[in-house]
Amino acid sequence: MNQPALDKPYFLDPAKFRDPARTAKGEPRASVTLKKLETLWINTGTLCNLECRNCYIESSPSNDRLAYITTNEVAFYLDEIATHQLGTQVVGFTGGEPFLNPDMLDILELTLERGFEVLLLTNATKPMLRPRVKKGLLALHAAYGHQLTLRVSIDHFDPTWHEAERGAETFEPVIEGLQWLTKQGFKVDIAGRLFAGDDEMTMRQGYAALFAERGIALDAMAKQTLVLFPEMDARLDVPEITTECWQKLNVHPDTMMCASSRMIVKRKGADHPSVVACTLLPYDERFDLGHTLAQAAETVALNHPHCAQFCVLGGASCGGN
Repeated sequence: MNQPALDKPYFLDPAKFRDPARTAKGEPRASVTLKKLETLWINTGTLCNLECRNCYIESSPSNDRLAYITTNEVAFYLDEIATHQLGTQVVGFTGGEPFLNPDMLDILELTLERGFEVLLLTNATKPMLRPRVKKGLLALHAAYGHQLTLRVSIDHFDPTWHEAERGAETFEPVIEGLQWLTKQGFKVDIAGRLFAGDDEMTMRQGYAALFAERGIALDAMAKQTLVLFPEMDARLDVPEITTECWQKLNVHPDTMMCASSRMIVKRKGADHPSVVACTLLPYDERFDLGHTLAQAAETVALNHPHCAQFCVLGGASCGGN
C-alpha cells in the first residue's frame, strides 16, 4: 500500500471564531453552560515518546508547554470536588503520554482510593511497558480493577494508515502493549480515528479482524469498547455554531462536553495549574476559566473550530459517550 496522503490545505476563514458573542456574519454565537462536573480531565504534561502528525495538542518528545502535574496538585482538585460536593464521578488523564509523568502511578492510586472511576489515555508503548510501571499497574488492577479503564490509541487497524499518523515502527509496539493489558485482565477500550475515508462499519470490521488475528479479547462492535473519533483540523473551514443551530441540528447544548466536564492544565512556568473549558483547547487562553473548579463553572462560548468540527457537528466526546 502506498503511503497515505494526509496533507491538508489551510481553508479557515480568518474572520471566523473571533468574537465570543457573535459569528462572522453577526449572528448570536451558541454557548454552553456547565450543568454538573461529571468528568474532570487532568492533563499530565505534553511530553510524549511519539510525535503524531496531527496531534491536537502537538505532543512530542520536546513539547513541554504543559508541565508534569504533581500528586499534590491533583489532590487539591480532588479535595475541591469533595469540599463543594460537586458529584464528579470520573477523572480522566491525558497527555502527552501520561506514563512519562514520574508521579503517574501515585496520582492513579490517590484518585482510585478516593473512589473515582478513572479513564487513562495512553499509547501503550515503551513508557507503559517499563517494569516499574507494569508492576505498579498490576498492583492497582488488583486493588481497584473495576474502577480503572485504559484507553489505547490505535488510529487505524491497518499498520500503514496508523504509522502515517504516528510514525514508522509504531504499530507493533502498541499491539504488544494492548496484548499485555488484555491478557492481564485490565479494562481496556480503543480510540480510533475516522481520518482514512472508511465508514464506521468498515472500521469496526477491520479492528475486529485485527483483534482476532492478534489474540486480543476486545469487542470491536461495541461502541464503548472501540470509540471512533471524527478528524480534527483547525486549519479547515467549518461553520460557526449559532443559537439557531441547536434546533436546526436537533442537538441539545447539554450534550456537549463543556456541559459536563473541565480539564486541568499546568502551563510551563506557571505557579499553579489552571482550569480550561475543554480537553481540546489546552493552549487557547480564551478558554482559561481560572485556577479553581469553583471559578470554572461559567458559560462557554463555542468560539473555536473544534467546538463545531468535533463536538457539535462531529457528535463526539472525549469520554466516548
